[in-house]
Amino acid sequence: MRSLAAATWPDLPESALLLVPLGAVEQHGPHLPLITDTAVAGAVADAAVDRMEAALLAPALAYGASGEHEDFPGTVSLGTEALTGLLVEYGRSACRWAGRVLLVNGNGGNLDALRTAGAQLRTEGRDVAWWPCGVPGGDAHAGRTETSLMLHVEPEWVLGQRAEAGDRTPIGELLPRLRAEGVRAVSENGVLGDPAGASAEEGAAHLAAMADRLVAAAAAWQVDPTGRLRD
Repeated sequence: MRSLAAATWPDLPESALLLVPLGAVEQHGPHLPLITDTAVAGAVADAAVDRMEAALLAPALAYGASGEHEDFPGTVSLGTEALTGLLVEYGRSACRWAGRVLLVNGNGGNLDALRTAGAQLRTEGRDVAWWPCGVPGGDAHAGRTETSLMLHVEPEWVLGQRAEAGDRTPIGELLPRLRAEGVRAVSENGVLGDPAGASAEEGAAHLAAMADRLVAAAAAWQVDPTGRLRD
């Protein structure tokens, strides 16, 4: 693995591609750790970095925008405005020496900040993009998808005996209430989905598929006006 944290400055490749995992510290039900989003984003970037030319894996940005989860203890949210500012300044600084910066996002609450910061940085001429970790057809939060991923990535942090279903309404139907009232208003335990049936094997397959998509997207490097790297 090519690690920015372990490198010295003379050893950095010219015009490096800097992969930056972006996550959150937010509740993930009674069975998954608060750092789930950061752990998954970091694992995806880690699995992809060695297959990219002149790429470096940066230390993760572990805090994000998680306001909809703040009714649960443990959640720490920077909010969209502060996260936007952080991402803009990060991109400006890193692009002084990196050829490209790619934010690998593990938290849906970060999307507004990523779109705003990505658009601004690209308007300024900085080659910054972001890419969302996601599993097609996966459940929304702390259900089978994320539980499987964490059973693969950090199995010792999964409290399987506490796993229980939450609200299983499709996320599209829940969004208006989630935005207005927060997650706890629709799911007392913080789960949106059902972790039943989760397995490390399923998580490994999900992670490998995301890493493959990330490598392919980075190779093509087609970026929309908001900075999103297209699959």
